[in-house]
Amino acid sequence: MKKIKFGIIGVGRLGYEHACNLATRIPQAELVAICDGNEAAAKKAAEDLGVTAVYTDPKDLCADANVEAVAIVTNTASHVEMIRIAMDAGKHVFCEKPLAETVEKCKEAEAIIEAHPDLIFMLGFMRRFDHSYEVAKQKIDRGDIGDIVLVRSYSQDPRTVIEGNLAYAPKSGGQFIDMNIHDIDLIRWLTGSEPKKLWAIGGCYEFPQYKDWDDGDNVSCLMQMQNETMAFFFANRTAAHGSAVETEIMGTKGMLRIGATPTDSLVEVFSEHGVCRECYQDFVARWHQAYIRELEVYCEAVLNLKQPTPNVYDGTKSTDIAFKCKESFIKNELLTL
Repeated sequence: MKKIKFGIIGVGRLGYEHACNLATRIPQAELVAICDGNEAAAKKAAEDLGVTAVYTDPKDLCADANVEAVAIVTNTASHVEMIRIAMDAGKHVFCEKPLAETVEKCKEAEAIIEAHPDLIFMLGFMRRFDHSYEVAKQKIDRGDIGDIVLVRSYSQDPRTVIEGNLAYAPKSGGQFIDMNIHDIDLIRWLTGSEPKKLWAIGGCYEFPQYKDWDDGDNVSCLMQMQNETMAFFFANRTAAHGSAVETEIMGTKGMLRIGATPTDSLVEVFSEHGVCRECYQDFVARWHQAYIRELEVYCEAVLNLKQPTPNVYDGTKSTDIAFKCKESFIKNELLTL
């Protein structure tokens, strides 16, 4: 089997997950190089995964003739420059979401990718590759639930990681960009439509610090799509029970529900506290298989030289919508797009 030789830039929490998947779980991939500005982190990941080429400068990794494709898992503000460096060096690119921190930077990414039509680019909206969401999409496309009336999507981060979220908040772009961009992408993907009206609300119910960044710890948005479908999404940074994502799609002939009771197993715990099921405690565990599947799909695209989705334009559109949500949230008014 032909293997694509990957280099990865960024081996933080999610980057390390991708590195492990590329090195050990994806038959079409071989991890041959690791780069991180933190040299100790890069060397530790390389030692763990048996990789010999270690870099601290992305340009050096992209100049490595042994590298055919690059996975970019760095901070959002660096994505466009990393895409430029990799593609100018002739490398295929897989990039984590969001595409960029502004719509203008997203347009820059579009221009870079359009200038390299022979190279394969994919954006990491992993929820599309979760088995449950793939099945739901198949049922929708087959007409099993008729025409979609409403999509409802919830994303909740556990309270246990609030300190990290607060530290990242000033450069995150806000909750609509950092968290809800996944819900926005799902709504666009599931409905096959773009929003024409939206109204975003929320607030700082527990952590007033978010006001300093025109943000909230709990936010939501109601949207009407161009095909008249209704959509609602909610994001919570203070969930006591753990990491939880759920989606409901209501149609004219039925309804689909994904993850109504978020749980990391089928185990029920009987104790003095009653009967309970334990939730995922972080997003990496919840989307473990989806992260593997998206890279498998990307590898297939590179091997077949066929451009996959989500693409750069999905990244731009979702980012633009997320910023419109933030504008509505700040102005506290309905926006017509």
